[in-house]
Amino acid sequence: MTFSEALRLARKERGLSQEDLAEMLGVSRQAVSKWELGEGYPEVEKLMLLSKQLGVSLDSLLMDAPKEQDSPRQVTGKVWIRSFDGKTLVNCYKVLSSKQFASRKDEPKFALFGVDGQNFFGENTTVLGWYADEESIQQEIAQIMRALMEGIPSYQLQYTAPVKA
Repeated sequence: MTFSEALRLARKERGLSQEDLAEMLGVSRQAVSKWELGEGYPEVEKLMLLSKQLGVSLDSLLMDAPKEQDSPRQVTGKVWIRSFDGKTLVNCYKVLSSKQFASRKDEPKFALFGVDGQNFFGENTTVLGWYADEESIQQEIAQIMRALMEGIPSYQLQYTAPVKA
């Protein structure tokens, strides 16, 4: 079962409309609709809130079946990710996607930011990677969410677009 199917099923089992769930999460009904259509994923903090509000485990939302592991891993809610240029290692508890920005045809259109804490000015973010299209960045976010939920201590970016230094 995909994330979108699991979300739709859990919502319907609780007798909630998309609008009800959106209000509980502080997002638009269209956002919930996109998640249920498999056209996007919520941010990690929204995913955790989804789990709590629907009374289901993150595993049941994100994975087909629990994975067998040789040794149990502790879920810390953080994962180490090396930036696109290999110069920075970020212990992320959340990742954020940029909106599409104007660029030439041969340049990436999205950026992925890792959040590792708060500072005086707000969240402390680091650019993790650049992406050619929305599908690539959404796939990356989905894999990072799985790593977070499975308690995997580090994650290697897989879908980044090459950039000139």
